[in-house]
Amino acid sequence: MSNVHEARIALGTRLRELRQRADLTGRQLAESLSWQASKVSKIENGKQTPSDDDIVAWTEATGSEPERADLLASLHTLEVQHAEWQRQLRTGLKPHQNEIAEINARTRLFRVFESTYIPGLLQTGEYARSRFAQSITVFKVRNDIDEAVRARMQRQDVLYRPEKRFHFVLTEAALRYRLCPPEIMLGQLDRLVAMTSLPNVKLGIIGFETAYVVAPAHGFWLLDDERVMVETFSAELNLAQPQETSLYSTIFDSLAAVASYGRSARAIVTRVIDDLAQQLPSA
Repeated sequence: MSNVHEARIALGTRLRELRQRADLTGRQLAESLSWQASKVSKIENGKQTPSDDDIVAWTEATGSEPERADLLASLHTLEVQHAEWQRQLRTGLKPHQNEIAEINARTRLFRVFESTYIPGLLQTGEYARSRFAQSITVFKVRNDIDEAVRARMQRQDVLYRPEKRFHFVLTEAALRYRLCPPEIMLGQLDRLVAMTSLPNVKLGIIGFETAYVVAPAHGFWLLDDERVMVETFSAELNLAQPQETSLYSTIFDSLAAVASYGRSARAIVTRVIDDLAQQLPSA
């Protein structure tokens, strides 16, 4: 997140330099664009991300049109690093699933840690539907849940491509959180057990009794050594600096080292299934 903030500040600094080179005060620039003076200050200090139209207007007002293309490129790079859900999902849930599918197609090694919910590539259709329903409720976006579920299920075809490798590490908490009805969760847990039979899929579970070396602060996807994807409530962060991918690789290795695999992992999942089944009404 600090890398995103630094990029926003760097963009603001470049825009300030253009304003100063044009011998304009912040108030004069704001008045020429019919903006509030505070908007110029927020953009220059990295507290507000400008839009494409803002960049175009800024370069016109400061006579800096030759700088426009580079500034827009910097803005779009920043938008990829910090992609707000409201903007990403404004056309619906399915387009974002298709974007992720394209990224998955390019990735050969997936290292995934989740502490709260089941990763999309391992979800059943019913579990995915529950997750998408939450997104629709929270972000008030277009309801294309049927199309989104189908797109997510199609994404899972990548699991059966032998040239790709997958290493998933989940906490036991992710198996127990009530994010969907119990009967849906039972089906989801059964699928997890089945996925351990795939030769290119490695599934680790960190049981409640395990002592952590690194706290499971949040989930993340490490795609090859090129990108780390982190989901927050407001945005999807895409981290690509070498020091960032290296850090997350080290963290993943630490979490993976304390996870249980094979028969031991299946035993944890089965334990959760048994506990959950007891909570269902008798037939």
